[in-house]
Amino acid sequence: MNWFLFCFLRLLSLLLLLKDVQKEREPHVYLSKEEVKEKIQSYNSSVTDKLKMTLNSNGIYTGFIKVQMELCRPITVQSSLNQGKCAHSNNETAFYLPNGYVNTLHISSTNTVREVIEALLKKFLVADNPAKFALYKRCHKEDQVYTCKLSDREHPLYLRLVAGPTTEMLSFVLREHETGEVMWEAFSLPELQNFLRILDKEEDEQLQILKKRYAAYRDKLEEALGGVWKPG
Repeated sequence: MNWFLFCFLRLLSLLLLLKDVQKEREPHVYLSKEEVKEKIQSYNSSVTDKLKMTLNSNGIYTGFIKVQMELCRPITVQSSLNQGKCAHSNNETAFYLPNGYVNTLHISSTNTVREVIEALLKKFLVADNPAKFALYKRCHKEDQVYTCKLSDREHPLYLRLVAGPTTEMLSFVLREHETGEVMWEAFSLPELQNFLRILDKEEDEQLQILKKRYAAYRDKLEEALGGVWKPG
């Protein structure tokens, strides 16, 4: 199955059958400098991987977040990046990131979700439009896992600080936008044309499946009717 078809099928299934559980966003609580200091001290005392946070004199703090990559299609990178399975086209490379690959970013408390996405793409020399991607937070509550898309204006490091360093409490995931949320203008013309071709193919396949299903029903009904005893 080519990656266009795989991507389209995943988007279609998300639209028709499944959708991430959208957790109601908690209001942003603005902390005082002293409260931030206390939380950072508590955070650093719980860190086990040396990825601690640092509070600057101006009240801005810096630290690390880990982002899991869950991409259903290859990213377009500069051809100088030779890793994984690649397919060259002009001066670009289609690079398949391993599913579940985790990347670590050093950011500040002022960095927004949009800036984090752009930093991730820049780190991998990705040429794709950042508007194609979204950052999600995944958290655990009462033995349930919730996944919620973050708005571009939210601050991931603040969320990390409040939740603590344990990724089981909170983790970040980078995905493509879902079907209903896709900014289609971010895709190239060849990509859009391929989506249309795949849609036509899927429509034809589903039509053939329906025709076969109803033909089978018709045969069974006719067989049942033929076996019904009719009084003379």
